[in-house]
Amino acid sequence: MKVLVLGGTGVISREIVKLLIDKDHEVTLYNRGSRSLPVAGKVRQIIGDRADREGFESSMRKETFDAVIDMICFNEADARSTVSAFRDSGAQIVICSSVAAYQRPYKSVPTVESEESLFADPVFSYAFDKAEVERYLNEEIDNQQLPVTMIRPSLTFGPGAANMGVLRQNYGIIDRIRRGRPLVMFGDGSTPFSFTFTPDLAKAFVGVLGNPDTYGQAYHACSEERCRWEDLYLEFGKVLGLEVDIVHIPSELLVAADPDLFSHLFFEKTYPGLFDNSKIRSVLPDFDCDISLHDGVKMMVNWFETEANQVDPQKNALEDRLVELHGQWKAQMEALTTE
Repeated sequence: MKVLVLGGTGVISREIVKLLIDKDHEVTLYNRGSRSLPVAGKVRQIIGDRADREGFESSMRKETFDAVIDMICFNEADARSTVSAFRDSGAQIVICSSVAAYQRPYKSVPTVESEESLFADPVFSYAFDKAEVERYLNEEIDNQQLPVTMIRPSLTFGPGAANMGVLRQNYGIIDRIRRGRPLVMFGDGSTPFSFTFTPDLAKAFVGVLGNPDTYGQAYHACSEERCRWEDLYLEFGKVLGLEVDIVHIPSELLVAADPDLFSHLFFEKTYPGLFDNSKIRSVLPDFDCDISLHDGVKMMVNWFETEANQVDPQKNALEDRLVELHGQWKAQMEALTTE
């Protein structure tokens, strides 16, 4: 198939591109050309900025593809532009949504697509915007019978990721463990969660291509290995062969400390991240997430140490300060028993 990927250099999309090439698809990328292409020579690249709506849509109407995978659709305006560009082309449109689009608390655990509604509170803009994308697309599907398929990833890690851990500071996790410095965990660390890795998720995006049974449908595609949030840090310790010191702080206090950094914890991660893959397997019977938490963390440690081996000084200082405050609160609580 002739497949266009909008984006193609991000954490998830680079794995999708690799799998498309492995499956012998003819791949074109549309992006700003600001990142190097590890698959240069194996794909065609169109340089452009989708924020230039008129230029993007005009350029795409001159092209012909069997399928379009939109990995940079973050709000309703993006979705409208994609539909406008490809509405009359006959191409299947695969949109990268997110499980963030689900309303919390979930109605089903493990979560089943048919049981859930879409996020409705603009206070958490990422989730609300993804839900708005889906609401718009559902209207277009109903009115125009567009061949649209939506994939909802959960928290997904892979080479290139800048989103690992509570403070999303990647190599800082390894550095702190090696230095014997505590890591901050939200809540008591017992929230059940399944951590997905990009090579597994890519199989869902590529697998739905050309399948009319997926048109008009939304699927989550997530690991089903049941873990706790704290297991993520403990697994880093196992891979490094070191003990991990974890400090627990309620998510509402973390949000008060830095809303931009910690809102995802308060609005998303304090709820179970367990998802039933029955729906995606109904159209992709062989779909499975094979990468275990241990193997995934080992993959990330190898990447961090070879390519992302820098500590974010501001996040590192913030984590130290949070640990310090936790120690003060603990001392104050302990003092109550002696009064």
